[in-house]
Amino acid sequence: MAVILGIDVGGTFTDFLLQDGAALRLHKRLSTPDDPSRAILEGIDELLPSGAARVDLVVHGSTVATNAVLERRGARTALVVTEGVRDLLVIGRQTRPDIYDLEPITPEPLVSGELTFELHGRLRPDGSVEVAPDHSEVRALVQRAEAAGAESLAVSLLYSYANAAFEELFDQVATRSDLFVSLGSRVSPEYREVERASTAVLNAYVGPVMTRYLERLAGGLHERGIESLRVVRSDGGAADVERAAALPVGTLLSGPSSGVAGAFEVARRSGFERVITFDMGGTSTDVALCDRAVPARAAVVIDGLTARTPAVDVHTVGAGGGSIARIDAGGALRVGPQSAGSSPGPAAYGRGREFTVTDAHVVLGRLGAGGLLGGALRLDERRARQACAALVHAFGGDAQRAAQAVLDVANANMERALRVVSVERGFDPREFTLVAFGGAGPLHACALADALELPRVLVPRWPGVLCAQGAAGADLTSTRTRSVLRQLDASDEDSAAIAVAVEDAESRARADIGGAAGQVGAIEIARALDLRYAGQSYELTIPLDEGGAPGLARARAAFDATHLARFAHADATAPVEVVNARVTARVRAATEAPAPMPRGSGAHPQSETRVWIEGAWRATPVYARDALGAGDSVHGPAVVTQLDTTTLVAPGWRAVVDAWGNLVLERA
Repeated sequence: MAVILGIDVGGTFTDFLLQDGAALRLHKRLSTPDDPSRAILEGIDELLPSGAARVDLVVHGSTVATNAVLERRGARTALVVTEGVRDLLVIGRQTRPDIYDLEPITPEPLVSGELTFELHGRLRPDGSVEVAPDHSEVRALVQRAEAAGAESLAVSLLYSYANAAFEELFDQVATRSDLFVSLGSRVSPEYREVERASTAVLNAYVGPVMTRYLERLAGGLHERGIESLRVVRSDGGAADVERAAALPVGTLLSGPSSGVAGAFEVARRSGFERVITFDMGGTSTDVALCDRAVPARAAVVIDGLTARTPAVDVHTVGAGGGSIARIDAGGALRVGPQSAGSSPGPAAYGRGREFTVTDAHVVLGRLGAGGLLGGALRLDERRARQACAALVHAFGGDAQRAAQAVLDVANANMERALRVVSVERGFDPREFTLVAFGGAGPLHACALADALELPRVLVPRWPGVLCAQGAAGADLTSTRTRSVLRQLDASDEDSAAIAVAVEDAESRARADIGGAAGQVGAIEIARALDLRYAGQSYELTIPLDEGGAPGLARARAAFDATHLARFAHADATAPVEVVNARVTARVRAATEAPAPMPRGSGAHPQSETRVWIEGAWRATPVYARDALGAGDSVHGPAVVTQLDTTTLVAPGWRAVVDAWGNLVLERA
């Protein structure tokens, strides 16, 4: 059995989970935002001193591409478009994310006007050539991009999804240059010119940054005798280094996606398949609703920029343990989205000066007296109270009231996020289990479950490293799409065109992972169609169980049923259009389920502490999570500590350890 090391880089901590068969080892250390690979390599040295154990594969959840976009520190990028559409990204779709915002602010394009070039060659909508490009013009445009100091070149021409020949000319010419080339027909071979161009530009913008990072990380792993590295993609699967470097736009939701996948697998193993995942880390909170499956979407929006790339459907808000609390100009208490991160971090960590959510927990006694990371990170309550001084004037000088207010505001922000993925989409949260994880999630879980009337909370056995656990269990995947734009049930010609598109997407997906998979027989294929009623501008992804007329007929029936469930109306007589064929190739991860938890002999507190709960200090027992066995129960109020997180069992709640070591919290 392979020894797999899952790694997740967060805003505050970098998490490690080593899986050797059913045995697991975990480790956490502070992140190094200036160079995330440094925390990874130093953490490996701490976890495995002097190569104490072999590692066959490292699977890494990366935030490098995400941070490059958010911080606008990607590569200087040039863009080539078809003549007449040079302002494509500036004009966009002219949509308003908030229709009531009187002064909407749209993000600046990643490519400036002087770096946007036009090609005279032109295709027709069916992919036939209207004006053939001059090869000398292609060479001249590549040279102009280089002369302007571009490090990357994005090429997105009209109708390139139907014929990629014009774009591929740039790839051939640029092989003699140092430019990172991103073709729209390669990164997003789908119709909709704005989204395809945006995806190509995002890929070019983060490409050199990601390439340098992966080369540095792979080199450090090689020095430690580790030769195999994969990167988690936004869809929850993983890709080898070569594909991750070539298509880094597919890693924009790398970390959150592995958390959702890991949480759903843990919950499913414990018998819960309808769950809301709640991942609260140091800088943000990620939530997703899983109704018997990990939710998926076809696009990612990051800082107002759209990328057409398969992704887990995650909703993120700027609320985490490091979120900074402040009084705004109007006298209102604000918490986040600004975060103290790992440097300087919360005040209680000994370096920061701003009051954060973590500091509020320290002031209220909710993190116990033993510190974090098994005592390796001591907490400075005095410094946390000093940081609170900037807020207490608004609360009559009462530090406890101020700290509780900070938690209340943070909970309100996260409650809204949970409502977005549940109530606003027609789901009743009372039918779901809240899976709380991340370094801070289990501290807030009971309060959020009360707010939304969720019946129970599941805290995984290792909640603070669940994203790393999800990375370790990530399948090797590739999803390929091919635009079709044909009627679903109109003619034999349309059916044949659909079949060709599916076969083409499948062959490309198989080719992506065939070499890394080792054996072709291990590859699983899932086919789907993006369908819509003729005249609609949005589509639904429907599984395609088999080709030919019977498979298409079942897809049509499934589309009508899904449309009715999602939008409360359907029309079985209306023509249906196939927008895209979508095929996912998958090789299952070679991991085992963790060993079941031995039966416990009764829960016994290891100490007692004072916790501010419901407006008063209360003597509260502190339990060591490692000392609890299957069947043991803890009644709130109680604090449960472990290496990677702290769980607060609120008054009126009871936590029971299940057979897999998870804490299942329900109202007593």
